[in-house]
Amino acid sequence: MFKREVGPMSPSNSTSTKGNASVSPAENGFIDSFSMLNSEKSVEEIIQQPLLHGIDDHLIEFSEALRTVAKALRRVTEGKASAQAEAAEWKRKYELERQRNLQLERKGGDCSDGRGENLEDRTVISDENSDQCELCCGKDDISAQEVLRDGEPDSNPSSVPNKMMRKASFKLSWYCKGEKCDRHKHDIVSFEKGNITTAERSSKQISLKWESSPQTVLILTKPNSTSVRILCLEMVRWLNEQKKLNIYVEPRVKSELLTESSYYSFVQTWQDDKDVLLLHTKVDLVVTLGGDGTVLWAASMFKGPVPPIVPFSLGSLGFMTPFHSEHYRQYLSSILCGPISITLRHRLQCHIIRDEAKSEYENEGPMLVLNEVTIDRGISSFLTNLECYCDNSFVTCVQGDGLILSTTSGSTAYSLAAGGSMVHPQVPGILFTPICPHSLSFRPLILPEHVTVRVVVPPNSRCQAWVSFDGKGRKQLGPGDALVCSMAPWPVPTACQSDSTTDFLRSIHDGLHWNLRKIQSFDGPRDP
Repeated sequence: MFKREVGPMSPSNSTSTKGNASVSPAENGFIDSFSMLNSEKSVEEIIQQPLLHGIDDHLIEFSEALRTVAKALRRVTEGKASAQAEAAEWKRKYELERQRNLQLERKGGDCSDGRGENLEDRTVISDENSDQCELCCGKDDISAQEVLRDGEPDSNPSSVPNKMMRKASFKLSWYCKGEKCDRHKHDIVSFEKGNITTAERSSKQISLKWESSPQTVLILTKPNSTSVRILCLEMVRWLNEQKKLNIYVEPRVKSELLTESSYYSFVQTWQDDKDVLLLHTKVDLVVTLGGDGTVLWAASMFKGPVPPIVPFSLGSLGFMTPFHSEHYRQYLSSILCGPISITLRHRLQCHIIRDEAKSEYENEGPMLVLNEVTIDRGISSFLTNLECYCDNSFVTCVQGDGLILSTTSGSTAYSLAAGGSMVHPQVPGILFTPICPHSLSFRPLILPEHVTVRVVVPPNSRCQAWVSFDGKGRKQLGPGDALVCSMAPWPVPTACQSDSTTDFLRSIHDGLHWNLRKIQSFDGPRDP
């Protein structure tokens, strides 16, 4: 029976099978054989078969079939991980919609205790003429996959008492050049008389307006910097005395503050990782003192929703730090009053699917990255061999030093050094950039935000690969392992000094001296 399903193989067929472990006829034939092997009768028939002259061919074919089964099981595991992520997203949408309906039902009744405060205001932004889901603020947190609204919020605040502290509520709205406008976020497309015409395009920015005053600020600093430590001491004192805010810092920073003076005993911190996971429920605003690396560190602390981040530039280049520290009082006073322009920086959500995993719990993830996830060859002298898929469609096989999957915020980082394009951070997409490919025609790609990218180390790869997330958390990928990346539902909102476009252009001009060239002299030959 085994011979009838798989078929005998000649020496030439055996050699062909060694070269390719995923030949479709063998794969389909083995699926049928595997289903028949579940019966005891089939097993007995195979055991009773005498050893034939071509037994080596059967063993080779059987090993190839086992590889096919392993590959099929891995695909099932990846599909299950993707389905679980989709189910979690639908559950979150359902909870938001249910909460909205409950608030609408209570809107006509007396649901306030007279204090007019609300911990769980659901602020949703949407565009009146679009059914597309883009952004949302749920429970005063910013999430993707919902709609942005021009106009007033549709929820009625209700009071929720809290003896410790409360989060400030806010709403997001579209604006043009600092002012509200009625232009739509999405292109307005006309289908009159069978012709498709784009009637209007959007140039809107996103504005954050506080509905209640911020109460708690988290300050994150670059370590081992004297200038940063001095600024932190001054800023903490000013925020406490002048703005009457609750201050959170890292345990390391609190120790430094208490070493400086016992005056800073009012500063709060956390004890363990469990407290860090709850920071987004306590903190209204995050202030970073450092460079882009400090912003990356701040984003990595929040595995879900991220409070608005105000990044002060005390680093090197500063693509994400538009605020200058010498004017921090003026900037923070303006931001605490609002409204402020923000940039929503998308993050990637990554999972590692292990080939040898016996259950989904042996896989790793999710890991969130703000800049990029990098797969490289590590210390190996061999080229990486990576099979890449986009929504289960084969993209290419990367043979080179590696591959970078970058967000648009990370387009000015490693991806840029590898030859990728610079992209505005609010353009939703995934940058697909090879590292030193051994090909003259391998050019970088920009994929849409809704796709899922899967990178597999094939079983016949000569070496293992290594993956790192925003330059840290380095992990090994063996033959058969896969990395699955998609857009995370929680963006990182960073405050703008002017607006997102002006800040982006200023950063590439100041940081990279982009297209800096002497102007051509006006005197000389001219066209007649």
